[in-house]
Amino acid sequence: MFDKYMDACLKFLRLNCKEPVQTPDNNLVASLMRIMDCFFKPFWDTDAKKVSAEEVEELESIIEPLFIYAVIWSIGCTTNIEGRDKFQGKLKEIVGKDSEHKFPSGGSVYDYCYNKEQKEWVIWTDTVSPFTIIGQPGFNEIIVPTFDSIRMKYIKKLLVTNGKHILSPGPTGTGKTVNIAELLNQELSEEFQCIPISFSAQTGAN
Repeated sequence: MFDKYMDACLKFLRLNCKEPVQTPDNNLVASLMRIMDCFFKPFWDTDAKKVSAEEVEELESIIEPLFIYAVIWSIGCTTNIEGRDKFQGKLKEIVGKDSEHKFPSGGSVYDYCYNKEQKEWVIWTDTVSPFTIIGQPGFNEIIVPTFDSIRMKYIKKLLVTNGKHILSPGPTGTGKTVNIAELLNQELSEEFQCIPISFSAQTGAN
């Protein structure tokens, strides 16, 4: 998988895609491995649980699509919109039309998440409950889920709940703070607590 996906995708990224902020290859690979580490954690032996041979066999059956997902959201997510279009075409080519792990015909590879239970790629909007407005909130309190917010909260939750650090850069006004606050305050278990600290352009070192 490293030879088939990682090396080929890194080479394609460097030759054909532009990054708004340049990244070193080793950092992208480290990000890939962090995501894979999150997927592997349920299969670690602990004092309370021993992983069975059947569970290991189950992991082996889904490890390739999980690796593909990790490639998308490490190597494939640092480029711009034009680069993503090129990257997703190359990744589909590498996966192959006859592969059992191929993507659905419609949309981009960025539009799908791999469902481990169903063992298939599902569109992001199918991974959350239908949106409804409860009560009578103010207009500024209504947060409508989008492709971007759903998939960004998914990857952040995956990393946070597995003890990985996160840096979430991006243009002003794209919903980073709102979606992170919603994740931390409403979508994590009680063992997680957050302490928000606000910074602005006026914030100094002292």
